[in-house]
Amino acid sequence: MKTPIVLMLLFVLTISNITAQEKTNLTLQEAVKLATTKSNISKIADTKVNTAKEELTSIKNNRYPDFNISGQYSYLTSPNIDLKLNTGSGDGTTTEAPDVNSFALGQANITLPLFSGFKIKNSISAGENHYNSTIYQAKNTKEVATLNTINAYANLYMAKQNVALIKENLAQVQQRVKDFSQMEKNGLLAKNDLLKATIQQSNIEISLENAKKDVRILNYRLATNLKLPENTVIELNDADFDTRTITNKNIEEESLEERNDIQALQFEEMAAKNQIKVAKANYYPSIGLVSGYTALDLNNALTITNAINIGVSVSYNVSDIFKNKSKVKAAESRAKEVAYTLDMALDNNKVQLASTKEEYLLALHKFTVYTTSVAQAVENYRIVKDKYDNGLVDTNDLLEADVEQLQAKINLAFSKAEITKKYYELLAAKGQLANKFSI
Repeated sequence: MKTPIVLMLLFVLTISNITAQEKTNLTLQEAVKLATTKSNISKIADTKVNTAKEELTSIKNNRYPDFNISGQYSYLTSPNIDLKLNTGSGDGTTTEAPDVNSFALGQANITLPLFSGFKIKNSISAGENHYNSTIYQAKNTKEVATLNTINAYANLYMAKQNVALIKENLAQVQQRVKDFSQMEKNGLLAKNDLLKATIQQSNIEISLENAKKDVRILNYRLATNLKLPENTVIELNDADFDTRTITNKNIEEESLEERNDIQALQFEEMAAKNQIKVAKANYYPSIGLVSGYTALDLNNALTITNAINIGVSVSYNVSDIFKNKSKVKAAESRAKEVAYTLDMALDNNKVQLASTKEEYLLALHKFTVYTTSVAQAVENYRIVKDKYDNGLVDTNDLLEADVEQLQAKINLAFSKAEITKKYYELLAAKGQLANKFSI
């Protein structure tokens, strides 16, 4: 009586597990959109752009005057006051010192920078170039996220294709084992041949479980990176791996300066040059326009109101003639470092472009070869099966032909995904991946 109850519980648990999984149809375009808007790496890139923007605004604010207001009130305890002014009256008597017991002071000052060796101007230029560099760095980061998503999407596609092909082959092998078992019972087949078929079935079953495990891992990894629910089962779009939409056209070299990482370094180089001018600005004096208002009240002694002043301030740190040399040299050294980094990046990108172009052409060639191989493997299995049925070949030949047929089909399925991966890697190397997905 307990057995039906146990089976019912297992059935309910199985159904609950299936319903807990949420299947989501996801195209490659949609996956890329999620990667460039929802993933942590993309959010970090956007945050860096916002930070650079606010830093630029802060630098630009240095062009505006500083307006300071201050006030002070103090209680005084019977101070000794010695007025140097003549406080005597005309009749020869002396006026006593006033009883001063409090002090109040209020000030308002405005300072407007007029000239500082073009430090503010060059600081703003450096900030603008750094801001632009950050924008292109963010674009490059999102391109990297896009390429990683494409690879993850393609890897999941390959894993799913592997499962489908192994399942198809396993069904054939299971039927073969049934046929062999019946033949062995009727004395038409040696037991050793039945065991070979059974061993092959066991091996394929293990391969299938490994393939399913790979699908679960890759599915979970992709869903996590795209910020999808953990129980999401991603259904892929086979049309994204249609080789007819990806050809070897338009693979000539483009200008590497279109790449986002190169443009980011170019703006960073300009910012470094601006910083040299900022450092050299310390060799010049600082000139500013100053204006202020002062109100003072010394209780029972002195009151000042409407004390307005306006003038020009000049300051110059003479020691900068000697101290500032190291700052200028450091800024020049950083500019050289960025220039060398840019030059190295251009060289590396040339190598990357040549490499990805060759890998893409190789992937196309492999697809052509594997397409032919599948037809050959299927025909070979048919011929071997006919010979086996007529007693011209043994079981080993039949099983080997079956394995070769399965491997050929897997190679062809994988080559489709490989073409897709190499195609987008080539676009990334040419700096065109962002345009392809409108990043």
